[in-house]
Amino acid sequence: MGRPITERRLARMREVLARRQPDLTVVLENVHDPHNVSAVLRSCDAVGLLRVHLVYTIEEFPELSENVSGSALKWLELVFQPSIEACYRTLRSQGFTIYTTYLGDPARSVDLYDLDLTKPVALVFGNEQRGVSDEAVAGADGNFVIPMMGMVRSLNISVACAVSLYEALRQRRLAGHYARPKLPPTELEERLQRWLEREGRALPVELRTSDPSAASE
Repeated sequence: MGRPITERRLARMREVLARRQPDLTVVLENVHDPHNVSAVLRSCDAVGLLRVHLVYTIEEFPELSENVSGSALKWLELVFQPSIEACYRTLRSQGFTIYTTYLGDPARSVDLYDLDLTKPVALVFGNEQRGVSDEAVAGADGNFVIPMMGMVRSLNISVACAVSLYEALRQRRLAGHYARPKLPPTELEERLQRWLEREGRALPVELRTSDPSAASE
């Protein structure tokens, strides 16, 4: 048996799960700085992503500090992909439109604020020095850029990801995407159980509910 959980903590978990966005995801391609990866994961959790796809074909996946990531590692599903091709194949089978963040061709890029981020979308962010790979750009459905008004022409990858995700959050809130759970009740309950296990928590019988979406109402 694990430690008992308070009603308040349990309600918080249910509320967060009810707002998860399985149709919004991020792909990290060979991002090597652990602080950047941790900051990205924290933003992903804050915006309500369910999972993040990781493609590490050149760099090793960095060792992450739980203190830096704000414990976001516990709440996200990390999916390691063997290649960009395999990653894109998986995403397309799930109905995602894929956008990269390549700075080299602004004439063929879409402004972030012109994207419809209420649809199933995957945003691809690349290595700090090299950016996204040519393969990633070529295989994507489009490319977007964040408008810059200063002399500096790019943002740190973790900042760029946060800016992009919060634009998605803004659009999705207006469209009501956070108002009702997107995951089926059985999956909500299964994920809740996994979260409890990660925290070493026990769910008392009297706190169980047959309606995992009740907390969001």
